[in-house]
Amino acid sequence: MNKRFKHVLTLAVVFTATLAFSQIEASGTTPVPAPTSVTEEMSALEFLMKGGFFLIPIALLLFYTLVVIIEKYRYLSRVTKYNKNILQDIKQNLEAGNVQAAVESLNRDNTAYASVLKEGVLTIGRPISEVESNMDKMANIEIGKMEKNMGHLGLIAGIAPTLGFIGTIAGVIKIFYSISVTENVSIGNISGGLYEKMISSGSGLIVGIIAYAAYHILNGIIDAYLLKIQQLNLDFVNLIQRPDNGNKTK
Repeated sequence: MNKRFKHVLTLAVVFTATLAFSQIEASGTTPVPAPTSVTEEMSALEFLMKGGFFLIPIALLLFYTLVVIIEKYRYLSRVTKYNKNILQDIKQNLEAGNVQAAVESLNRDNTAYASVLKEGVLTIGRPISEVESNMDKMANIEIGKMEKNMGHLGLIAGIAPTLGFIGTIAGVIKIFYSISVTENVSIGNISGGLYEKMISSGSGLIVGIIAYAAYHILNGIIDAYLLKIQQLNLDFVNLIQRPDNGNKTK
């Protein structure tokens, strides 16, 4: 995670420096009005460059959002992968009286389900209430790992649109200040300046939507795990309470 984050952060800094240089270069050139009969075409990058300084923090937020989304999705996909035979394997080992084999089987599973069940297997022989309590605590620990950095997405979902709105307001203030100084009220100048500054708001909204959608999608995966682990814990407790397993739990 740290190495990948450093690489992405380096790319973000390079992109930000390029964007800032382009903004400075663009602000120092005097645009030449094109004939009205010719429609000027520009690339998406050139279009974004007209958004102003506030596109720089929005771009950084986009980079960080993508890093968190990719990292969390890969992590959740790995730890929430459910093995349908996990309880059956435990049952067979416990019926054979081989607790260590059950633990080794869970170690090979390497998922959040296996971590919780492993805690249950290791506490077999203690009161059932203690077994359930330990398994619930381990489930909470796993959920805490899953939710790490998730709050950042929710924060970005609110910050990015606000930054875009501030960029647009700053651009509008600049336009009207220029009008007050030059006393040149032109629909072309006003509309041209406004469309450029609205790019900032649009970019912020797009980043906010991405962060907001990812936040709820990833939380949906965690909620599904929480529901499944509760059912799995109940099945495990019922399993070790059966007399044919030879366990002396209360």
